[in-house]
Amino acid sequence: MYNYYFAIASDSFFLNQEPIEEVLRERTQYYQNCDKDIDFWFVLNPGFIHLLDDDSNFLKMPNSCAAIISLDKKFIQWLKLRVVFVHVGSFKSQSIFLPNV
Repeated sequence: MYNYYFAIASDSFFLNQEPIEEVLRERTQYYQNCDKDIDFWFVLNPGFIHLLDDDSNFLKMPNSCAAIISLDKKFIQWLKLRVVFVHVGSFKSQSIFLPNV
């Protein structure tokens, strides 16, 4: 069973209001320097939202949302501190994440 952690917000927030491209580029470079496999993904309109509890705030997101998903809980916690205006959460899956799931 895989544990996934995510930060989710409107796609406009991630793409227009926050320098998320720069943050992910720096993280990718850090992983390459440490010879670590990439364990995070940026996904537009993630399909996993329907797997979450109905009472979660994630279901109240605008129609167009985006998520950064990772196997690394500390990365998502750091991202929440860095970006602030995102919702965070987690889900479990028996398979490795596919971005359009």
